[in-house]
Amino acid sequence: MGIRSLTSLIKQKSPDSIQTTSLYKLAGKKVAIDTSIFLYKSLTNVRNNGEYLTNKDNKIVSHIVGLFYKTIQYLALGIIPIYIFDGKPPSEKINTLKERNKKASECKELAEKSDSKEEKIKYEKGSIRIQKSHIDDLKKLFNLMGVSYIHPNGEAEAYAAELCRKGIVDYVISEDMDTLVYGCPKLIRSCLDKSIKRRDVVSIIDLETILKDFKMDMSEFIDMCIICGCDYCPTIPKVGTVRSYNYIQTYKTIEKFIQSGKCSTIPEEFIQKFNGARNLFLSMKDINTIENIPIIQNQYKKDMLKVFLIEECSMSEKKIENSLKKIKPSP
Repeated sequence: MGIRSLTSLIKQKSPDSIQTTSLYKLAGKKVAIDTSIFLYKSLTNVRNNGEYLTNKDNKIVSHIVGLFYKTIQYLALGIIPIYIFDGKPPSEKINTLKERNKKASECKELAEKSDSKEEKIKYEKGSIRIQKSHIDDLKKLFNLMGVSYIHPNGEAEAYAAELCRKGIVDYVISEDMDTLVYGCPKLIRSCLDKSIKRRDVVSIIDLETILKDFKMDMSEFIDMCIICGCDYCPTIPKVGTVRSYNYIQTYKTIEKFIQSGKCSTIPEEFIQKFNGARNLFLSMKDINTIENIPIIQNQYKKDMLKVFLIEECSMSEKKIENSLKKIKPSP
Protein backbone atom coordinates (compact mmCIF):
# COMPACT_ATOMS: atom_id res chain seq x y z
CA MET A 1 0.00 0.00 0.00
CA GLY A 2 2.78 2.45 0.82
CA ILE A 3 1.12 5.57 2.27
CA ARG A 4 -2.55 5.86 1.43
CA SER A 5 -3.29 8.75 -0.99
CA LEU A 6 -0.07 10.61 -0.09
CA THR A 7 0.56 11.48 -3.74
CA SER A 8 -2.78 13.29 -3.96
CA LEU A 9 -2.05 15.26 -0.79
CA ILE A 10 1.37 16.31 -2.10
CA LYS A 11 -0.16 17.43 -5.39
CA GLN A 12 -2.67 19.52 -3.44
CA LYS A 13 -0.47 20.99 -0.68
CA SER A 14 3.01 20.98 -2.25
CA PRO A 15 2.84 21.05 -6.06
CA ASP A 16 6.28 22.69 -6.27
CA SER A 17 7.85 19.58 -4.72
CA ILE A 18 7.08 17.64 -7.91
CA GLN A 19 9.34 18.33 -10.89
CA THR A 20 9.06 16.68 -14.30
CA THR A 21 12.24 15.76 -16.13
CA SER A 22 13.70 13.38 -18.69
CA LEU A 23 15.88 10.44 -17.75
CA TYR A 24 18.36 11.80 -20.30
CA LYS A 25 19.15 14.61 -17.83
CA LEU A 26 20.23 12.11 -15.18
CA ALA A 27 23.37 10.99 -17.04
CA GLY A 28 26.20 10.31 -14.61
CA LYS A 29 23.86 10.04 -11.62
CA LYS A 30 23.66 7.08 -9.25
CA VAL A 31 20.21 5.72 -8.46
CA ALA A 32 19.02 3.17 -5.90
CA ILE A 33 16.17 1.12 -7.37
CA ASP A 34 13.41 -0.58 -5.40
CA THR A 35 13.56 -3.79 -7.43
CA SER A 36 10.20 -5.23 -6.39
CA ILE A 37 8.06 -2.86 -8.49
CA PHE A 38 9.93 -3.65 -11.72
CA LEU A 39 10.08 -7.35 -10.87
CA TYR A 40 6.34 -7.51 -10.26
CA LYS A 41 5.52 -5.52 -13.42
CA SER A 42 7.72 -7.82 -15.49
CA LEU A 43 6.17 -10.95 -14.01
CA THR A 44 2.67 -9.71 -14.84
CA ASN A 45 3.60 -8.68 -18.38
CA VAL A 46 1.48 -10.56 -20.93
CA ARG A 47 2.25 -10.68 -24.67
CA ASN A 48 -0.23 -9.71 -27.38
CA ASN A 49 -1.38 -13.32 -27.69
CA GLY A 50 -2.29 -13.39 -23.99
CA GLU A 51 0.62 -15.68 -23.09
CA TYR A 52 3.48 -15.06 -20.65
CA LEU A 53 7.02 -14.80 -22.00
CA THR A 54 8.61 -18.23 -21.56
CA ASN A 55 11.80 -19.99 -22.64
CA LYS A 56 12.15 -23.26 -24.55
CA ASP A 57 11.44 -25.21 -21.35
CA ASN A 58 8.22 -23.24 -20.74
CA LYS A 59 9.69 -21.39 -17.73
CA ILE A 60 8.43 -17.81 -17.34
CA VAL A 61 11.39 -15.51 -17.99
CA SER A 62 9.63 -12.17 -18.41
CA HIS A 63 11.25 -10.88 -15.21
CA ILE A 64 14.76 -11.58 -16.53
CA VAL A 65 14.08 -10.10 -19.96
CA GLY A 66 12.21 -7.12 -18.50
CA LEU A 67 14.96 -6.21 -16.05
CA PHE A 68 17.63 -6.77 -18.72
CA TYR A 69 16.03 -4.18 -21.00
CA LYS A 70 15.27 -1.81 -18.08
CA THR A 71 18.91 -1.96 -16.98
CA ILE A 72 20.12 -1.46 -20.55
CA GLN A 73 17.96 1.69 -20.70
CA TYR A 74 19.65 3.13 -17.61
CA LEU A 75 23.18 2.15 -18.65
CA ALA A 76 22.63 3.56 -22.15
CA LEU A 77 21.73 6.90 -20.58
CA GLY A 78 24.81 6.85 -18.36
CA ILE A 79 22.73 6.26 -15.22
CA ILE A 80 24.41 4.03 -12.61
CA PRO A 81 21.87 1.70 -10.95
CA ILE A 82 22.05 -0.08 -7.61
CA TYR A 83 19.16 -2.54 -7.34
CA ILE A 84 17.77 -3.28 -3.88
CA PHE A 85 15.76 -6.39 -3.04
CA ASP A 86 13.36 -6.73 -0.13
CA GLY A 87 14.75 -8.83 2.71
CA LYS A 88 12.88 -10.35 5.62
CA PRO A 89 9.85 -8.15 6.33
CA PRO A 90 9.43 -6.62 9.78
CA SER A 91 6.93 -8.30 12.10
CA GLU A 92 4.78 -5.17 11.91
CA LYS A 93 4.06 -5.97 8.26
CA ILE A 94 2.85 -9.55 8.80
CA ASN A 95 -0.87 -8.71 8.76
CA THR A 96 -0.49 -6.75 5.51
CA LEU A 97 1.39 -9.64 3.88
CA LYS A 98 -1.19 -12.18 5.08
CA GLU A 99 -3.92 -10.09 3.45
CA ARG A 100 -1.96 -9.87 0.19
CA ASN A 101 -1.35 -13.63 0.17
CA LYS A 102 -5.03 -14.24 0.81
CA LYS A 103 -5.99 -12.04 -2.15
CA ALA A 104 -3.41 -13.80 -4.34
CA SER A 105 -4.90 -17.20 -3.42
CA GLU A 106 -8.41 -15.96 -4.18
CA CYS A 107 -7.25 -14.65 -7.58
CA LYS A 108 -5.59 -17.98 -8.38
CA GLU A 109 -8.82 -19.81 -7.59
CA LEU A 110 -10.87 -17.42 -9.73
CA ALA A 111 -8.39 -17.75 -12.61
CA GLU A 112 -8.75 -21.54 -12.55
CA LYS A 113 -12.55 -21.29 -12.59
CA SER A 114 -12.91 -18.58 -15.24
CA ASP A 115 -13.80 -19.41 -18.85
CA SER A 116 -13.09 -15.87 -20.06
CA LYS A 117 -9.58 -15.31 -21.43
CA GLU A 118 -9.58 -11.66 -20.31
CA GLU A 119 -10.76 -12.53 -16.80
CA LYS A 120 -8.28 -15.41 -16.55
CA ILE A 121 -5.39 -13.07 -17.40
CA LYS A 122 -6.62 -10.47 -14.90
CA TYR A 123 -6.89 -12.99 -12.07
CA GLU A 124 -3.58 -14.67 -12.95
CA LYS A 125 -1.86 -11.30 -12.63
CA GLY A 126 -3.45 -10.85 -9.21
CA SER A 127 -2.22 -14.27 -8.10
CA ILE A 128 1.47 -13.63 -8.82
CA ARG A 129 3.79 -13.39 -5.81
CA ILE A 130 7.53 -12.80 -5.93
CA GLN A 131 9.47 -16.01 -5.24
CA LYS A 132 13.07 -16.65 -4.17
CA SER A 133 13.75 -18.16 -7.62
CA HIS A 134 12.82 -14.84 -9.27
CA ILE A 135 15.28 -12.98 -7.04
CA ASP A 136 18.02 -15.55 -7.71
CA ASP A 137 17.47 -15.14 -11.47
CA LEU A 138 17.91 -11.37 -11.20
CA LYS A 139 20.98 -11.64 -8.99
CA LYS A 140 22.59 -13.80 -11.67
CA LEU A 141 21.58 -11.28 -14.35
CA PHE A 142 23.04 -8.35 -12.39
CA ASN A 143 26.22 -10.31 -11.63
CA LEU A 144 26.78 -10.85 -15.36
CA MET A 145 25.81 -7.30 -16.35
CA GLY A 146 28.27 -5.81 -13.86
CA VAL A 147 25.48 -4.08 -11.95
CA SER A 148 25.50 -3.62 -8.18
CA TYR A 149 22.74 -4.81 -5.89
CA ILE A 150 21.82 -5.08 -2.21
CA HIS A 151 19.77 -7.80 -0.52
CA PRO A 152 19.45 -6.45 3.03
CA ASN A 153 17.65 -7.81 6.05
CA GLY A 154 14.70 -5.44 5.78
CA GLU A 155 12.61 -3.25 3.53
CA ALA A 156 14.21 -2.25 0.21
CA GLU A 157 12.82 1.29 0.28
CA ALA A 158 14.30 1.86 3.75
CA TYR A 159 17.81 1.02 2.54
CA ALA A 160 17.29 2.99 -0.67
CA ALA A 161 16.24 6.06 1.30
CA GLU A 162 19.30 5.78 3.53
CA LEU A 163 21.65 5.46 0.54
CA CYS A 164 20.20 8.70 -0.81
CA ARG A 165 20.21 10.44 2.57
CA LYS A 166 23.90 9.60 3.00
CA GLY A 167 24.75 10.82 -0.52
CA ILE A 168 25.82 7.38 -1.78
CA VAL A 169 23.21 7.72 -4.55
CA ASP A 170 21.61 10.84 -6.00
CA TYR A 171 18.04 9.54 -6.28
CA VAL A 172 15.80 6.62 -5.39
CA ILE A 173 13.55 5.06 -8.03
CA SER A 174 10.40 3.58 -6.51
CA GLU A 175 6.62 3.73 -6.83
CA ASP A 176 6.29 3.23 -3.07
CA MET A 177 5.61 6.57 -1.38
CA ASP A 178 6.74 5.40 2.04
CA THR A 179 10.27 5.83 0.64
CA LEU A 180 9.76 9.51 1.51
CA VAL A 181 8.70 8.61 5.05
CA TYR A 182 11.98 6.73 5.47
CA GLY A 183 13.69 10.05 4.77
CA CYS A 184 14.53 9.82 1.06
CA PRO A 185 15.51 13.35 -0.08
CA LYS A 186 14.72 12.82 -3.78
CA LEU A 187 12.31 10.20 -5.08
CA ILE A 188 11.90 9.36 -8.77
CA ARG A 189 8.68 7.70 -9.86
CA SER A 190 6.66 7.35 -13.06
CA CYS A 191 5.44 10.66 -14.43
CA LEU A 192 2.53 12.04 -12.40
CA ASP A 193 1.44 14.32 -15.25
CA LYS A 194 -0.70 11.90 -17.24
CA SER A 195 -0.89 14.32 -20.19
CA ILE A 196 2.78 13.52 -20.89
CA LYS A 197 3.10 10.25 -22.83
CA ARG A 198 6.89 10.09 -23.35
CA ARG A 199 8.36 7.01 -21.68
CA ASP A 200 11.62 8.76 -20.72
CA VAL A 201 9.83 11.42 -18.63
CA VAL A 202 9.63 10.92 -14.86
CA SER A 203 8.58 12.87 -11.77
CA ILE A 204 11.11 13.81 -9.08
CA ILE A 205 9.62 14.47 -5.65
CA ASP A 206 11.67 16.59 -3.24
CA LEU A 207 11.19 15.86 0.47
CA GLU A 208 12.63 19.16 1.72
CA THR A 209 10.08 21.12 -0.32
CA ILE A 210 7.24 18.94 0.98
CA LEU A 211 8.23 19.60 4.60
CA LYS A 212 8.53 23.33 3.93
CA ASP A 213 5.13 23.54 2.22
CA PHE A 214 3.45 21.28 4.80
CA LYS A 215 5.04 23.38 7.58
CA MET A 216 6.12 20.17 9.31
CA ASP A 217 9.36 18.72 10.58
CA MET A 218 10.26 15.12 9.73
CA SER A 219 8.78 13.61 12.90
CA GLU A 220 5.46 15.36 12.24
CA PHE A 221 5.48 14.18 8.62
CA ILE A 222 6.05 10.59 9.76
CA ASP A 223 3.17 10.79 12.24
CA MET A 224 0.88 12.27 9.59
CA CYS A 225 1.70 9.43 7.18
CA ILE A 226 1.01 6.80 9.84
CA ILE A 227 -2.44 8.33 10.42
CA CYS A 228 -3.00 8.39 6.63
CA GLY A 229 -2.45 4.63 6.57
CA CYS A 230 0.71 2.55 6.08
CA ASP A 231 1.76 -1.11 5.85
CA TYR A 232 2.74 -1.31 9.52
CA CYS A 233 -0.37 -0.04 11.25
CA PRO A 234 -4.16 -0.34 10.76
CA THR A 235 -6.04 2.58 9.27
CA ILE A 236 -8.44 4.82 11.17
CA PRO A 237 -11.98 4.64 9.75
CA LYS A 238 -13.26 7.90 8.25
CA VAL A 239 -9.83 9.56 8.45
CA GLY A 240 -8.25 10.30 5.07
CA THR A 241 -5.17 12.26 4.09
CA VAL A 242 -6.66 15.74 4.47
CA ARG A 243 -7.93 15.03 7.98
CA SER A 244 -4.59 13.40 8.85
CA TYR A 245 -2.82 16.53 7.64
CA ASN A 246 -5.13 18.79 9.66
CA TYR A 247 -4.79 16.69 12.81
CA ILE A 248 -0.99 16.89 12.76
CA GLN A 249 -1.09 20.60 11.92
CA THR A 250 -3.10 21.06 15.11
CA TYR A 251 -1.72 18.44 17.52
CA LYS A 252 1.83 17.83 16.15
CA THR A 253 2.06 14.22 17.41
CA ILE A 254 -0.08 11.09 17.32
CA GLU A 255 -0.11 10.96 21.13
CA LYS A 256 -1.62 14.45 21.42
CA PHE A 257 -4.06 13.68 18.59
CA ILE A 258 -5.31 10.60 20.47
CA GLN A 259 -5.47 12.49 23.78
CA SER A 260 -7.54 15.27 22.17
CA GLY A 261 -10.54 12.97 21.82
CA LYS A 262 -11.45 14.69 18.53
CA CYS A 263 -11.63 11.37 16.67
CA SER A 264 -13.94 8.66 17.97
CA THR A 265 -13.05 5.99 15.39
CA ILE A 266 -9.47 5.20 16.44
CA PRO A 267 -9.10 1.39 16.69
CA GLU A 268 -7.36 -0.05 19.74
CA GLU A 269 -4.97 -1.85 17.37
CA PHE A 270 -3.83 1.51 15.96
CA ILE A 271 -3.06 2.76 19.47
CA GLN A 272 -1.04 -0.41 20.12
CA LYS A 273 0.93 -0.32 16.87
CA PHE A 274 1.55 3.29 15.82
CA ASN A 275 4.75 3.61 17.87
CA GLY A 276 6.18 0.46 16.27
CA ALA A 277 5.46 1.92 12.83
CA ARG A 278 7.13 5.19 13.82
CA ASN A 279 10.23 3.36 15.07
CA LEU A 280 10.46 1.41 11.80
CA PHE A 281 10.47 4.60 9.75
CA LEU A 282 13.31 5.90 11.94
CA SER A 283 15.23 2.60 12.17
CA MET A 284 17.63 3.09 9.26
CA LYS A 285 19.19 6.16 10.86
CA ASP A 286 21.19 3.79 13.09
CA ILE A 287 23.23 2.70 10.05
CA ASN A 288 25.99 5.27 10.21
CA THR A 289 28.68 4.05 7.81
CA ILE A 290 28.89 2.96 4.20
CA GLU A 291 30.58 -0.25 5.40
CA ASN A 292 27.35 -1.30 7.10
CA ILE A 293 25.41 -1.16 3.82
CA PRO A 294 26.16 -4.47 2.00
CA ILE A 295 26.49 -3.43 -1.65
CA ILE A 296 27.41 -6.35 -3.95
CA GLN A 297 29.57 -4.98 -6.76
CA ASN A 298 30.13 -6.95 -9.96
CA GLN A 299 32.27 -7.01 -13.12
CA TYR A 300 30.65 -7.01 -16.58
CA LYS A 301 30.92 -10.48 -18.17
CA LYS A 302 29.68 -10.02 -21.72
CA ASP A 303 30.21 -13.53 -23.09
CA MET A 304 28.70 -15.23 -20.04
CA LEU A 305 25.77 -12.80 -20.13
CA LYS A 306 25.03 -13.68 -23.76
CA VAL A 307 25.11 -17.41 -22.99
CA PHE A 308 22.77 -16.91 -20.03
CA LEU A 309 20.23 -14.88 -22.02
CA ILE A 310 20.32 -17.28 -24.98
CA GLU A 311 20.11 -20.49 -22.95
CA GLU A 312 17.92 -19.33 -20.05
CA CYS A 313 15.63 -16.85 -21.84
CA SER A 314 15.73 -18.14 -25.43
CA MET A 315 16.65 -14.63 -26.61
CA SER A 316 18.17 -14.13 -30.03
CA GLU A 317 21.88 -13.34 -30.16
CA LYS A 318 21.21 -10.44 -32.53
CA LYS A 319 18.78 -8.76 -30.10
CA ILE A 320 21.24 -9.20 -27.25
CA GLU A 321 24.13 -7.73 -29.27
CA ASN A 322 22.05 -4.74 -30.37
CA SER A 323 21.11 -4.04 -26.75
CA LEU A 324 24.65 -4.40 -25.41
CA LYS A 325 25.94 -1.92 -28.00
CA LYS A 326 23.89 0.78 -26.24
CA ILE A 327 25.83 0.51 -22.97
CA LYS A 328 28.03 3.52 -22.35
CA PRO A 329 31.55 2.61 -21.19
CA SER A 330 32.38 3.43 -17.57
CA PRO A 331 34.31 6.71 -17.13
